[in-house]
Amino acid sequence: MNHSRTHLTSPYMEYAKLHSPAKYSLASSGIQPMTLSELGATLDDLEINGGAPYGYPALQNRIADYCGVPPDCVVPAIGTSMANHLAMAACFDPGEDVLIEEPTYEPLLSTARFLAANIVRFRRPADESFGVDVREIERVITPRTRLIALCNLHNPTSAFIDDATLAQVGELATSVRARVLVDEVYLEAIESRPKTSFLLGNEFVVTSSLTKGYGLSGLRCGWILAEPELARRMWAIYDVFAGHNPYPAEALSMVAFDHISRVRARAQRILDANRPVMNTFLRERCDLECDIPEFGTCAAPRLKSGSVEELDNLLRQKYETAIVPGRFFEMPEHFRVGIGASPEMTREAFVRLAAALDEYGGAL
Repeated sequence: MNHSRTHLTSPYMEYAKLHSPAKYSLASSGIQPMTLSELGATLDDLEINGGAPYGYPALQNRIADYCGVPPDCVVPAIGTSMANHLAMAACFDPGEDVLIEEPTYEPLLSTARFLAANIVRFRRPADESFGVDVREIERVITPRTRLIALCNLHNPTSAFIDDATLAQVGELATSVRARVLVDEVYLEAIESRPKTSFLLGNEFVVTSSLTKGYGLSGLRCGWILAEPELARRMWAIYDVFAGHNPYPAEALSMVAFDHISRVRARAQRILDANRPVMNTFLRERCDLECDIPEFGTCAAPRLKSGSVEELDNLLRQKYETAIVPGRFFEMPEHFRVGIGASPEMTREAFVRLAAALDEYGGAL
């Protein structure tokens, strides 16, 4: 097996950083960023130095309380992406089997490749609303499997996996001494936030953050939930990457948790204003097909005819509007739209997307 990491990149992250901005953007899957004043923080809340060698105890306890788990099961991380990296690194060795949902968020695949996993796929079928079919996992799981990785809510479709299904996945994992990694970052966008799947059993490893659901991506406040022995392994792996997390970000994350109800209410006001706009748009478009999600910050309609890449180019060049092409999620006929931006901008962006679709459809 070739374990070379030469020229390994994340095409989606490069796209998101360099190419996704536009005047009218539906490309972001997160809530509009909060300002320092909106958060209610001041310079008095900040210090340059602080924390502790293995986790700032106050923040560790805050995350634990928020998730309803013991503090020794929490490993803070710089965003969900680093959380996924640490979790994967602790759960398998190079060459071991990792089952990853298909379609999925590209950085999950890139991370598994970087860690030299033997990647095996299981389908989340479009004709089943991208739900998890346990029989699909049962079809590919073997005694060589060490990790099953999935997103809940699914990125980019926002499909939800219920606890009963997750419990079945956990049973399959336990039968071969594997673990289940669940990226739960989009669950933060649900008003009545479900309990974390980590509570289903020690075979579960969960990642999340304050980034997507709360508009706090600048804090990079992410975390991993894992049974204590595995959590200690993650701390040791993190030593390879950095001494500790930036203390000013940890201090501001404490402020965020102090005001989490208000932060959540702001996010819900944005989603409550934008979701009807997206849903009406999707229901009215005969040229699109989409299972309209009940929760989350995004959806992934399928363009029934033509090229998503051509539509994307038209949108950018003539309508100053951004979407995310589905190629970054192994869904080339689809594109992702997000509803976390300001209601005024979001309404205008959907008007422009409709105009571009009308123009593009008329040219086919």
